[in-house]
Amino acid sequence: MNNNNALLIIDMQQEDGFVLENFESVVSNTADLLDTSRRQRIPVIYSRHINQADGSDMPRGEPRAGDGGPAGYRAGTPSVDIIERLAPRADEQVVDKGRYSAFHRTDLDARLKALGVDTLIVSGVLTDVCVLSSVFDAFALGYQVRLVSDACTTTTLAGHYAALLIMANWVYALEILTCAQCLRAMDQHDYLSLIAEHPDQFAHQPHEFASAIARLHTHLDRTQE
Repeated sequence: MNNNNALLIIDMQQEDGFVLENFESVVSNTADLLDTSRRQRIPVIYSRHINQADGSDMPRGEPRAGDGGPAGYRAGTPSVDIIERLAPRADEQVVDKGRYSAFHRTDLDARLKALGVDTLIVSGVLTDVCVLSSVFDAFALGYQVRLVSDACTTTTLAGHYAALLIMANWVYALEILTCAQCLRAMDQHDYLSLIAEHPDQFAHQPHEFASAIARLHTHLDRTQE
């Protein structure tokens, strides 16, 4: 990997309104990415999803509590804090957002440019919502994106893999890799990853979903000869 990377950890917060697949494994993998980034002096930036406590900034249709405020990610409550195992250090940046993408109505792009970053290593939740939105926006803004597949998760494995396949198909030059391979790359060792050879490489019909996931894993899980 080049020296212009930053680790973007998306919404790994205390909010427990969703049951997430393989969450403990994702936390562990994210912790490993975080440890290596700190050792390698790779900038670390966190995003936090926060809804104004009075609900004044919420988009149409977002769930509300009985008092009219947000049902989740409410400002001023512990639910918006980064989980303890991944807590940011004093010198690490936190970007607060009120929408899915970490770039929407935030200064994340400006912060990354100030750091000289052109490549994002992305992890976090939810794969099919905030991760997906952030990756597409990063792509649109010209960043190289390296998505760590097993440091992301969502409410179902189907949603997780659907998002991975969509991103692999349409985020040109997206690099998808496992945590183990990303750690090798961060330590300047040879590593394996998936970069689609052409748009819509993982196109599939509904009855082919399982086989499309298998094809994805064939690329991600192959071993070096």
